[in-house]
Amino acid sequence: MKVLLVDDSATMRTIQKRCLTTLGVKNVVEAADGLQAIKLFLSGGFDIVFTDWNMPNMDGLQLLMEIRKTDKTIPVIMITTEAERARVIIAVQAGISDYLVKPFSPEALNEKLSKWVGVPA
Repeated sequence: MKVLLVDDSATMRTIQKRCLTTLGVKNVVEAADGLQAIKLFLSGGFDIVFTDWNMPNMDGLQLLMEIRKTDKTIPVIMITTEAERARVIIAVQAGISDYLVKPFSPEALNEKLSKWVGVPA
């Protein structure tokens, strides 16, 4: 499985990548913002995208909309501190697959993987 992990915080990417590694996910490609992520995404081969919402250059919502222009089916999970209902609705309308609120547990991350790409929970 190939994961695209997008967050402007290097520390958060490290924590999330460690979590994924402990769940058996070894192929994790990191991006520091949506602009970098969309270039990587268009190179192909990803099974799932985990993205932060608030980032410079291109935020997670803009990234989601760019991804949906070329791929309507890939699971895109928004990982963010933004849990406000109105923002969640905006993300759902834009085609977000699921939502994970920071801070999250490895178990919560595993549930999302299991749900969207069939990784055993």
